Amino acid sequence: MTTFSETVLINADILMGVTLFDTLIAKAGLTDIYEKVIHEERLSSDDGLRLYQHPALSAIGYMANLQRERLHGDKVYFVRNQHLNYTNICNKGCLFCSFYALPKDPEGYVLSPEQIQERMRAYADIPISEIHMVGGVNPKLPYDYYIDIVKAIKEVRPDVSLKAFTMIELEQIRRIGKKPMDETLRELKKAGIDALPGGGAEVFSERVHEELFHAKSDSDKWLETARTAHQVGLPSNATMLYGHVEQTEEKVYHLTRLRELQDETNGFMSFIPLSWHPEQTAIDHLPGPTGQMDLREIAVARLMLDNIPHIKSFWIMNTPAVTQVGLWYGADDMDGSVLEYEITRDPDTDRMQALTQTQMLDMIAEAGRRPVERDALYRVLDVPEPVLPPYMQIDTERSITA
Repeated sequence: MTTFSETVLINADILMGVTLFDTLIAKAGLTDIYEKVIHEERLSSDDGLRLYQHPALSAIGYMANLQRERLHGDKVYFVRNQHLNYTNICNKGCLFCSFYALPKDPEGYVLSPEQIQERMRAYADIPISEIHMVGGVNPKLPYDYYIDIVKAIKEVRPDVSLKAFTMIELEQIRRIGKKPMDETLRELKKAGIDALPGGGAEVFSERVHEELFHAKSDSDKWLETARTAHQVGLPSNATMLYGHVEQTEEKVYHLTRLRELQDETNGFMSFIPLSWHPEQTAIDHLPGPTGQMDLREIAVARLMLDNIPHIKSFWIMNTPAVTQVGLWYGADDMDGSVLEYEITRDPDTDRMQALTQTQMLDMIAEAGRRPVERDALYRVLDVPEPVLPPYMQIDTERSITA
């Protein structure tokens, strides 16, 4: 509890040009990191460890917000999009995943190009600017299937940006086609892909790789695929799955590896910290992330990844409420409408997980931010006027009486 004398000192600091957060940061012993943030100096791995381990989350969030507003002001990017999962059959058996079905599992499915078009036409009356398509690593699908489904999407929605296939899927596509990765990517780009979603990175750790997803490509292969994609003109996002068995040092290593590649290629558009959901996975005895962890991941990412333009708080995995707060902890993107997201859906509820444009605009306005509609490549499409919710509006015709 703050004493009267401490309050006087804090108020005096404010009058002298020192903010309450300056005082908080000083008391937390984070002034050296704060100075780096103010002077736009790169943070070290040791700095990253301290930010992860220090309890003063509000001070860390304040510094992340400084960096966020330096880059984007009060803007929050969102997109009207549709998610497509062309197959849930996967032979990788990742222990953290609740989405996949093993080959020959009766619950497994593969969507034909025609079925994908049917799903798209079901939302033909909804204006969208992005298709996000990923799936399992299905060993039975031929190379031409991937080309065909990309072309099928572009036939129905030729003007919509297509973001498709994780680095892990791309390795499978390359392997089944018996082609070099650069040739594979160029052919997919010619078919209609505009960008890559950046999933499948999980955590860059050999220990976690062996424990949770040993059948999947390792971090070096993921990074090499991303490098090649950027070189052929396909930008991507980058991700990190947290809240399972990873350790703090491994998360810092993950962020620094992404930062190093971004220095080289400048191909990452955004970083998305993915909050792991334990429900119906092989390791569902683990508790999963907390809201505090979600906010810390956003803040540390914004501070460490000084060369990646955008930090996204994916509202489905973080919840809309945490996402709103995250817009003041370093996030400048909240993804979008997300029609038909299946990766972490609750099997006891309907598959449909979506926000209307009005709901997205309301969330952003309530958080005190300004909405900016984008496409998959962060090209600005619209800047709607924010409208505050009724409880935040001032009624000049009424007065408050005792």
